[in-house]
Amino acid sequence: MSNILSEMNSYVLIAAALGVAFTAVLWISLVVWTYRDARSRTRDPLARILAVLVVTALFLPGLLIYLLLRPARTLEEEYQRTLEEETLLQVVEDAALCPGCSRRVQPDWLVCPGCHTLLKKTCAKCGRLLELPWDICPYCATPVHGGEKENLSLDEVLQSLPGE
Repeated sequence: MSNILSEMNSYVLIAAALGVAFTAVLWISLVVWTYRDARSRTRDPLARILAVLVVTALFLPGLLIYLLLRPARTLEEEYQRTLEEETLLQVVEDAALCPGCSRRVQPDWLVCPGCHTLLKKTCAKCGRLLELPWDICPYCATPVHGGEKENLSLDEVLQSLPGE
């Protein structure tokens, strides 16, 4: 009977040792994970230290506290979000505006549909759209007389388009 108790006592001791070892490894791995996660989410060294100390001191409740208080996004995600916002702002700022009414216009429009301001002129030879200040067509090298088309009415401009 004492032999069975001592053998059972040995198994309980081994199970307890394995439980303590597992808990210690879990605790250390949570501290390391918290440090790495905090490092990827903030540049503030004090916040990193506090996060690690909370998890070190409180173990699982400390981990829950850290998970509740940590920044939602990593530094990489914030960087990507900032790049996307800058790209969107660049697209909005680069949109062409009508000089007459400041509405957005398409780059291939000849006149503004809102205020009928002449936005482009056409080349007499190749018919491609040209910017108003240009005095030569960059597509076919034909000289363009600047003042003539700018003073025409909308109907005259439309009649002068090739193919109409």
